[in-house]
Amino acid sequence: MRDGFVKVAAGTPRIRVADCDYNAGQIIALMKEAAAQGVKVLALPELCVTGYTCGDLFLQPTLLDGAERALGRILEETKGLDLLTALGLPVRIESKLYNCAVIILRGEILGGCLKHYIPNYGEFYEARWFMPAPEPEDRFIDNVMLAGQSVILAPYAVFECEDMPGLNIGVEICEDLWAINPTSVRLAQAGATLLLNLSASDEVAGKADYRRALVTGQSARCVCGYVYADAGEGESSTDLVFSGHNMIAENGTMLAERRFATGLIVSEIDIQRLTYERRRMNTFPDLNAGRVWSGAFSLKVHDTLLTRPVSPTPFIPADESRRGERCEEILTIAALGLKKRLEHTNSPCAVVGLSGGLDSTLAILITAKAFDLLGKDRKGILAVTMPCFGTTKRTRSNAEILAQELGTDFLEVNIGDAVRQHFADIGQSMDDHSVTFENAQARERTQVLMDLANQRGGLVIGTGDLSELALGWATYNGDHMSMYAVNASIPKTLVRHLVAWEAERLGGRAGEVLRDILDTPVSPELLPPKDGEIAQITEDLVGPYELHDFYLYYAIRWGFPPRKVLRLACRAFEGRYDRETLLKWLKNFYRRFFSQQFKRSCLPDGPKVGSVALSPRGDWRMPSDAVAKLWLDELEDL
Repeated sequence: MRDGFVKVAAGTPRIRVADCDYNAGQIIALMKEAAAQGVKVLALPELCVTGYTCGDLFLQPTLLDGAERALGRILEETKGLDLLTALGLPVRIESKLYNCAVIILRGEILGGCLKHYIPNYGEFYEARWFMPAPEPEDRFIDNVMLAGQSVILAPYAVFECEDMPGLNIGVEICEDLWAINPTSVRLAQAGATLLLNLSASDEVAGKADYRRALVTGQSARCVCGYVYADAGEGESSTDLVFSGHNMIAENGTMLAERRFATGLIVSEIDIQRLTYERRRMNTFPDLNAGRVWSGAFSLKVHDTLLTRPVSPTPFIPADESRRGERCEEILTIAALGLKKRLEHTNSPCAVVGLSGGLDSTLAILITAKAFDLLGKDRKGILAVTMPCFGTTKRTRSNAEILAQELGTDFLEVNIGDAVRQHFADIGQSMDDHSVTFENAQARERTQVLMDLANQRGGLVIGTGDLSELALGWATYNGDHMSMYAVNASIPKTLVRHLVAWEAERLGGRAGEVLRDILDTPVSPELLPPKDGEIAQITEDLVGPYELHDFYLYYAIRWGFPPRKVLRLACRAFEGRYDRETLLKWLKNFYRRFFSQQFKRSCLPDGPKVGSVALSPRGDWRMPSDAVAKLWLDELEDL
């Protein structure tokens, strides 16, 4: 439960219709199995104590008495488990019968939730036996005796964990999700971050897709974790089949799923991530507390063993089957931004500094796409290569070949003499390979590009990517500056992914040169080559970009504290980087991110294409003088 993770499960016991004592035994076994796996919150199906398909037997006192005795047995035999469980059974209140979810923990009933929407269509005739939750909606039924305990039953209830801030649990029952105004919306507005659905949804061809869309969609709409426990084997097959379609979702992402089986599915919900996302939004107004009953519970806090997937490349689409569609979408968004800027400024020309490296390659690919969208000849794109002291034949050649294959204009401007003159003017020795030696080249290149754009009435297209902006790996008023920055919200790992996709799509000679660019080490090429090879490898200096992109995603997009970012990195990169290496580069990330904010405070315009952007006009507002001490102190303690 530390770092915001709570292990949850959806369980489907193998039951017998109307055999409450047998069902209690199956439920107890499932609860003990869940507790042994470290689960803290368990959802079981609707009416699982009796079985959902009891029909008119629900009206029989014998069944109802048996269900209450079975609940008493469950409470007695699980009172040693540190496991909050929601299970379903019919509950009598005077002359009425309710479809109820009972929430239990360590042998105590915390409360009960009543089903709102009682179906009475098709094969479902629940209204024949059950009443809907009473109106008005703030009416609570208290002092209900159930298995020897006095219980409050509520139409809406949120159970708050005293030991884990933000872990607030709400419960709805099957049809409550399918209705036009789902109960879970009210519960989320009242603060529930983890929603449990006790369900008995019959299986017919194609229904699982719709059910899955409901669960993932509701978890996204409510910015919550959602655990869906479905009835399965053992229910009557007189007219229906139940598949035990269990799901665990978080904010639109499916974490675990299984059909046609009994037993447990287990994953972890990140409560901290959900509460952070809600803080970023203003669409979760506090509901009047009088309309939702609130209960409290306590769980023992310990480290949760993570089983949920943690991708080492969070910016790269996980669904390989939709790779082409997603790459095309990203490129089109970026190209449409540039298209609008070219139209608005009536610019006949776009100037791109083409180095033969990854970033400028992606920039010219996006620019070519923008010209195609405008219906303009790509000869209006001027690709400029500007060799100097660190340029290698490989990158210079790749730049020229790529420009030829894309059908753009091409110009070489050797800036060596201009930089030497500048060094003479300011008294900089050619043997002094300090930051001045490097940055003077970057600024000279920017001057050349700006002046060429002026000559042709065009715009300079920026090539720097999101990872470089995060680390400040850009020369202020050098490659830091442009007239429109198409790569500004595309991190380095995604740049590589997009160029690889274009290499595959284009094929031929264009594909070959793109693949060679992908194989070229990332370098600004500002220091003289060694034996004709690149002497300056960026990732040797600032660290692996795959790590920095991972840190950027979790530290900035989700606001996770350094301890949690490191924990996730250890899981994502297990077997590839040891903890010491991950910690070293995480410290470097925070140091650079804070110290380099001044470069991000004056960024040129550029399109947002993903969930993270650092534009001071959009997603990221940070003072240039913010101090990293709190974050670095936490890392030192690790």
